[in-house]
Amino acid sequence: MLIKRHQGWEIPERQATAESDYLNRRALLQKMGLGAGVIAASTLGSALALADDKAADPTASLYPGTHNDTYGAPTPITAERLATTYNNYYEFGTDKSIWRDAQKLQIRPWTIKVSGMVEKPFEIAFDDLLAKMPLQERVYRHRCVETWSMIVPWSGFPMKSLVEFCKPTGSAKYVVMQTLSKPAVMFGQKDFLYPWPYTEGLAIDEATNDLAFIATGLYGKPIGKQNGAPLRLVVPWKYGFKSVKAIVSVEFTDKRPVSFWEKLQDNEYGFWANVNPQVPHPRWSQATEKPLGSDQRIPTQIYNGYGQFVASLYENRKSEKLFM
Repeated sequence: MLIKRHQGWEIPERQATAESDYLNRRALLQKMGLGAGVIAASTLGSALALADDKAADPTASLYPGTHNDTYGAPTPITAERLATTYNNYYEFGTDKSIWRDAQKLQIRPWTIKVSGMVEKPFEIAFDDLLAKMPLQERVYRHRCVETWSMIVPWSGFPMKSLVEFCKPTGSAKYVVMQTLSKPAVMFGQKDFLYPWPYTEGLAIDEATNDLAFIATGLYGKPIGKQNGAPLRLVVPWKYGFKSVKAIVSVEFTDKRPVSFWEKLQDNEYGFWANVNPQVPHPRWSQATEKPLGSDQRIPTQIYNGYGQFVASLYENRKSEKLFM
């Protein structure tokens, strides 16, 4: 079965903007005499946008959260308009320009179901879950298996906080997450060639590594629907297809799940999917990448530059297919 994919990195991006607008937003707003609440929730020049955000999302005032640069502060920050209009989201289509179609998705009410090997299965509304989590902002590198990349400021909470909240039993070895299934709006789910709903998973020790993150915000505001609202997984040392979006189900199990792309083409997409420039995809090299907004390719780093935080997870798994 031939599955055609448009390789976004082949399309030139010439609209790059400086990252200084984002990085300097707090200092500039302070000089303008704006209050701390507005500073925390705004990006540069976005007072009107902030009002719109609050009307559309009751959690908007929570963002961006406490900044955490424990894992570095990579630069340059990708221009917001690029990261929010150039998206892989097969539920809405196979091209990159799906952001308009994604706006049709209603994200409230939104319920997350927790099941499997936990002390007590339960369901919780997204806003209730968010109120219980330690919201913070982290700037992470993102590397797509298609070889394009970006650097963006996510807001959200460590996935280990979610795992602890769910109270898995000692027998649980994996966390399985699924995307919402709603073909009436997510038209891509009508394609019977794909194994919907989108399913992804992590080993428990990966999920509880502090680098693993559940993103609910982006660029200092609630995350956009095209980027996976209201909550998505972010595992920056892995290829981007591991980052399941619009999560509605979290299941704990002792059996390794077969994820969406692995089920489609297991010779090209494995369960672990860690970034390694020395391990090529069967159809292209992974040695370099092209940042959004740049015409230049740059060298890719092992574990996407996060090896010091995660390489130890795989010391006893070297016999497995760790990098594709």
